[in-house]
Amino acid sequence: MRIIACCKAVPEEQDIVIAKDRSVSFDKAEWKFGSYDLNAVEAGKQLIDAVGGQLSGLCAGGKILENPKMKKDIISRGLDDLYVVADEAAEKLDTLQSARVLGAAIKQMGEYDLVLCGAGSSDLYAQQVGNQLGELLGVPVVNAVNKITAEGDKVIVERAMENEIQVLEVSLPAVLSVTSEINTPRIPGMKDIIAANKKPMTKYALADINVADNNPSSEVVSTLAPEQVARQLNILEGDSEEVVAEFVKLLSAELK
Repeated sequence: MRIIACCKAVPEEQDIVIAKDRSVSFDKAEWKFGSYDLNAVEAGKQLIDAVGGQLSGLCAGGKILENPKMKKDIISRGLDDLYVVADEAAEKLDTLQSARVLGAAIKQMGEYDLVLCGAGSSDLYAQQVGNQLGELLGVPVVNAVNKITAEGDKVIVERAMENEIQVLEVSLPAVLSVTSEINTPRIPGMKDIIAANKKPMTKYALADINVADNNPSSEVVSTLAPEQVARQLNILEGDSEEVVAEFVKLLSAELK
């Protein structure tokens, strides 16, 4: 089985700086791979351990992806090899652009059985790339997957609905977006980190993968942090009708 796990580089949350005008600065932020994407990598690794095959990583973004530390970090989590689309023009992609770039790279990589994505990126969390990628590749796509079991030329997946578990049989190849509940990503050991140095990485520029259309599908007008509002510190205890009425009264006054 050939599995491709997609991942995205995102800024470390604690390093993001909010200015007085509510603008957001990433200038001093360290970069890492998103936590939701690590669930996709771990899900791929567990499947490969169960049925055998190859687990490839795929990421697209700016020049930060050329950082050797980031390469070592993601490969040490169970990848057999890594494919990187590192291009200044791919630094700020919307969801459809990201899906187009990933889809073009996957076609360049050759045959595959399963593509895994996280529930969403740790920075934007739009939860759209997996669905759009499956449509562009022309294969079955399922999101919100909590469990995957491989059975020959298909996978059995489970999704948590409101009051029940939905079980689907999905023919391969396919694209699945997994939730953060599907597993706990492994922490690489020293042996894994050392071995990561010897595993291959293939680098693409956008020109190498023939992206048919790279025009944005959306426009970002501005990115501002929410206004900081002092807490009212109104504490109500109990569940009597009088307490509920007082709560509704206070809430109504704030919404006016």
